[in-house]
Amino acid sequence: MSDAHYIELHARSAFSFLRGASMPEKLAETTGSLGMGAIGLCDRDGVQGAPRLYTEGREHGVRAIVGSELTMEDGTVVPLLVETRAGYRNLCRLITTCKLRRGELAERGEADRPPGSGPHFDPRARKQPCFAPWEELAAHAEGLVALTGDEDGPVRAALRDDGAHSTCSGQADGADRALRRLLGIFGRDRLFVEVQRHHVRGEGREVAALAALASRHRLPMLATNGPLHATVESREVADVFTCLRNHTHLDAAGVLLARNGERHLKSGAAMARLFADMPEAVANTGALAARLGFTLRDLGYQFPRYAAPEGETMDTFLRKLVFFGAEQRYGGLSPRVRAQLERELGLIAQLGFSGYFLVVWDIVNFCRDRHILVQGRGSAANSIVCYALGLTAVDPIACNLLFERFLSEGRVGADGHPSWPDIDLDLPSGDRREEAIQELFRRYGPRGAAMTANVITYRGRSAVREIGKALNFPTDLLDRFSSLYANGDYPHTIGLQDQLAQAGIAANHPRAPAMVRLYGLLHGLPRHLGQHSGGMVVCQGGLDEVVPLEPATMPGRSIVQWDKDDCEELGIVKVDLLGLGMMAVLQDSMEMCRARGRPVDLAHIPKDDPAVFEMMEKADTIGVFQIESRAQMATLPRMKPRNFYDVAVQVAIIRPGPIVGKAVHPYLNRRAGREAVTYLDERLKPIVERTLGVVLFQEQILKIAMVMGGFTASEAEELRRAMGFSRKLERLMKVKARLRVALERNKVSPPAVEAIIQALGSFALYG
Repeated sequence: MSDAHYIELHARSAFSFLRGASMPEKLAETTGSLGMGAIGLCDRDGVQGAPRLYTEGREHGVRAIVGSELTMEDGTVVPLLVETRAGYRNLCRLITTCKLRRGELAERGEADRPPGSGPHFDPRARKQPCFAPWEELAAHAEGLVALTGDEDGPVRAALRDDGAHSTCSGQADGADRALRRLLGIFGRDRLFVEVQRHHVRGEGREVAALAALASRHRLPMLATNGPLHATVESREVADVFTCLRNHTHLDAAGVLLARNGERHLKSGAAMARLFADMPEAVANTGALAARLGFTLRDLGYQFPRYAAPEGETMDTFLRKLVFFGAEQRYGGLSPRVRAQLERELGLIAQLGFSGYFLVVWDIVNFCRDRHILVQGRGSAANSIVCYALGLTAVDPIACNLLFERFLSEGRVGADGHPSWPDIDLDLPSGDRREEAIQELFRRYGPRGAAMTANVITYRGRSAVREIGKALNFPTDLLDRFSSLYANGDYPHTIGLQDQLAQAGIAANHPRAPAMVRLYGLLHGLPRHLGQHSGGMVVCQGGLDEVVPLEPATMPGRSIVQWDKDDCEELGIVKVDLLGLGMMAVLQDSMEMCRARGRPVDLAHIPKDDPAVFEMMEKADTIGVFQIESRAQMATLPRMKPRNFYDVAVQVAIIRPGPIVGKAVHPYLNRRAGREAVTYLDERLKPIVERTLGVVLFQEQILKIAMVMGGFTASEAEELRRAMGFSRKLERLMKVKARLRVALERNKVSPPAVEAIIQALGSFALYG
């Protein structure tokens, strides 16, 4: 039997927290290398790993089949696979309902041990399981295919219980009842009896019993390996997670640990040999995979439509608002301003983004009506439309800012999903910001808006502490490691060994090699979902039909199960409502000015006050946002800012990009006249003349790519995304290689090419 006949349909990733031991990306890569064209991912009580499997799967020719394991009210677990878009909506709604209900119970202190839960259930866990009632599963079953499950499944759990109470008759009454319940919900065409073989004692009798049940009820059988990790090597991580889940350590875990290393992805040929006596169980995997046509390309997300006034479309209404606002800002429209307005509005309408700008404008108006100071930041300041709408206070024309950093024709994802522009709004921290957030929940409903998740991963302290628990290191030793831990992360194994030695875990410690080895395997895996600092997702219709929601740790909030990068990859819009203490100080100051009869508008504050620049030159900037750090205060007397653009340079120069790119000293030396201003290529002069021939801003990288490399707007957008996408180095490497070829083709000298590529890498490192 060829490999193509077998598709693994019951894999778990590290997003099955403390169960799966491999990232979805690794599962996709391994699946492709094994010659399988698809894989079904069933993470526990969620679809957290689905976007990454989908994105990486495209790179390896692997179709990502969406599924989830659902924890039932009796403690058993039912694997569900999505067949249709209706099935995906049902799965998301069902998970959301169960998660939010568990959150409400937890808030009331009623999240007790569920009926039938195992002996190792931990009610103290921060993220409680779903515990779905069977009647709710039945109500949401349309478009879903169920498997009977592995060792946690209701049928196999009943088989074990039947065996424990069996008589000579050998009947499996409990298993039969469990199977009948699933059959009543899904019918014969959407229920498969799952069989697995992992070379463990007693599985032969269990497989035979499952086969007998399938025959009795005329149900198809399905072979899976139920992988918990992509490769054999990651079995050690799975064992560590088993210990953490059960609050024990490797010395005491005993039968809780996997009996062997068989729970990894296997090829079709290997599975065909393993089930040589059940070829139909292997063949059924390919047939079922072909049926499961839904992918995340069919997500169906829509940004909320803005209710334009009667007689207006969103495009025409936005146009009226923008030109009115521009007249207010500029007092009259010069040809340059008018041309830029027409250019931006044309592109916004072409990409279908008018509603997005109107919704954000409406949020800003709500804040101002409630006297909440609000200010756009980041790349939105590059747009004259944002400036005219009052979303930002910086004139992009006067500051010569590159609009393409904010929005371009190429702002479309790999699947044709729109890649939405990012308008970040700063608000005063505390109650004022919370008022704005709660207004969005009020407008779109508890299931129409949510905060984006922040995937918290295992890193320095947390990784060593959790591994140390599994290896049974003394608590005081792990406390000492944490207290000695340096800021930042370990760049390589040598740094980790040195840190361990300082904590008292010498290289000759019997378990030091295991600690170092496990750290390399565990580092970067997801630990739990946190809440993003301010990113909110809103949706036309129910957001819980697009992605499952779950309660945040803060009352009155919910979060989606995907982080901001996953949302962006799938065309889901995030609006950032960020809380800043400095915004609260500014608001208080502006209110005092207004009370004294001298109202202040941020957009019109004079930018040439000599006293302000004199204060900066003396580094008298404690409490001044953006230029109060020690590094900023050390550089200010050397920089000697004299105008507003100098301040922008001052803020930008003490950032990892310019620092790593070795741009700080050349710029300061040239500014002080100690070094001549030179250009690696005369074509660079219009781009970097204001920064004295040195690359300091991301916009300059994009301009260089477009002017020197001939990049289209689409290619520049891909470059921008690659510089800001932290998870995938390969993506950046591809864009760097393409830019290198383009620069060489345009006869840019080798030294200039290397300098440009180095600058790009430095900014990407920061991103």
